[in-house]
Amino acid sequence: MNYRHAFHAGNFADVIKHIVLVRILLHLQEKDAAFRVIDTHAGAGVYDLTGEEAQRGGEWLTGIARIMQARFSEDAQPLIKPYLDIVRSFNPQGGALKAYPGSPLIARALLRPNDRLTACEVESSARPDLIDALRRDTQARVVDLDGWTALPAFVPPKERRGLVLIDPPYEQKDEFERLAAGFAEAFAKWPTGSYLLWYPAKSRRAADELVRQVAQTIGEARPSGKCLRVEFSVAPQTAGQGLTSAGLLVVNPPWTLAAELKTILPELEKPLGQGGASRFRLVPSI
Repeated sequence: MNYRHAFHAGNFADVIKHIVLVRILLHLQEKDAAFRVIDTHAGAGVYDLTGEEAQRGGEWLTGIARIMQARFSEDAQPLIKPYLDIVRSFNPQGGALKAYPGSPLIARALLRPNDRLTACEVESSARPDLIDALRRDTQARVVDLDGWTALPAFVPPKERRGLVLIDPPYEQKDEFERLAAGFAEAFAKWPTGSYLLWYPAKSRRAADELVRQVAQTIGEARPSGKCLRVEFSVAPQTAGQGLTSAGLLVVNPPWTLAAELKTILPELEKPLGQGGASRFRLVPSI
């Protein structure tokens, strides 16, 4: 999977991932103690939706653009609104969508004064943009370190609370195996932290094997640990087609998250569907 994120920024997978990210961080805010966000493959920070790459793919038009125009129920609206408010803050008030924030900028928007962000990025075209986006920010640090090296190196953080977001580009054939191994190494060092693992759900066998390995790691290191599996498909996957299904594994999820997603996800099916309503899967893996 050749994945340059500027082509895909604001697509359906970003919408799902970032809604979940926001819900987790809002839960972390509920306790006074500081927390750390570690983004192992952070990307460029902010993406220009008017630029050539975003315009060529146009994936944001069937992703965030639809969600910004959608109407939600009284139950779902307050759960989705914090995410939408962050996206709006990067765009002209009342104007058309021109920019989409990546995960490090979404996380940064939810940090309190004592919270911190560590964003890792080595890709030569993305790293300078991320540095510019977080320049002179005393709460955020951009690290020139490969995400797989950084993953075990930065846990546990001194705050002892927080979230590790693992969202690799899946450019290598062994990325699923590296994700499972990298998570296992990090979880052994910080079993009480929360982890958010993103994956493309093109191969059911690969996705199921990843879930199996993650569940095994949790069961061996922390029998009381939990894992929530979220998958969202906007259309049936066919040969030669772009990404139509993506998944998330949330390790040590907030106790409220499953119920929140049961409210949110059904209301995203219609606006994000391509050629018809989409579908989602939400199951505990442990």
